[in-house]
Amino acid sequence: EVLLVVDAMTGQDAVNVATAFNEQLGIDGLIMTKLDGDTRGGAALSVKAVTGKPIKFAATGEKLDALEVFHPDRMASRILGMGDVLSLIEKAQATFDEQKALELSKKLRSAQFTLEDFLDQLQQVRNMGPLDQLLGMIPGMSQAKQFKDLQPDEKQLGQIEAIIFSMTPAERRQPEIISGSRRRRIAAGSGTSIQSVNRLLKQFEQ
Repeated sequence: EVLLVVDAMTGQDAVNVATAFNEQLGIDGLIMTKLDGDTRGGAALSVKAVTGKPIKFAATGEKLDALEVFHPDRMASRILGMGDVLSLIEKAQATFDEQKALELSKKLRSAQFTLEDFLDQLQQVRNMGPLDQLLGMIPGMSQAKQFKDLQPDEKQLGQIEAIIFSMTPAERRQPEIISGSRRRRIAAGSGTSIQSVNRLLKQFEQ
C-alpha cells in the first residue's frame, strides 16, 4: 500500500504534490500532517476531492501519539468550530489510568491529595497534547467570546513541573514543612522565582 504524507499547512502546494504523486505512483491513500494549524482542514478537503484518494491518518502534533485515524465527520466538526468530543474522550481514555483515577478520587475526598498526585495528573494532561488543541475539541469553545483570547500557558505548566521536581518526596507529601529558606532553594533549583513557588503552594493549599 502506497501512502503519501502531505503537509496541510502548504495549502495549494499540498494539492499539487498529491496530484503529481498520484499520477506517477498511483497512491492508495494520504496522511495529512499539521492539521492543528490555521488551515482548519481546508487542504485536506481539497486533496481528497482532487485525487479521489482517502485520507487514512491525520497528525496534529510532532509526537507519535499525535497520529490518529482520520474521521471525516470529526474533521468537519472542527472546521465548523463545533468541537470534537469523541477524539477528546479517546485521548483521555488512552492517557489516563482508570485505577489511578479511582485512587485519586478517594484521596481528594479524604483530603490526602499530594503534590505528587498533582504532578502525576498534570503530566497526564500534558501527554494528551497541546492545551489549545484540547480546548478546540470542546463544543462551542472556539466560538465563545470569553474564550477567544484564552491562550493556555504551556510555559507556566512547565514551571510548575520544575518547582515540584525540585522538592523532596517528603515536601511533596507535606508542603507545609517547606520553610522560607527552602522555598528560595526550590526557586533557584527550578529556575523560577520565590513568588512562583509561593503562588503554587498557596493555590495547592486552597
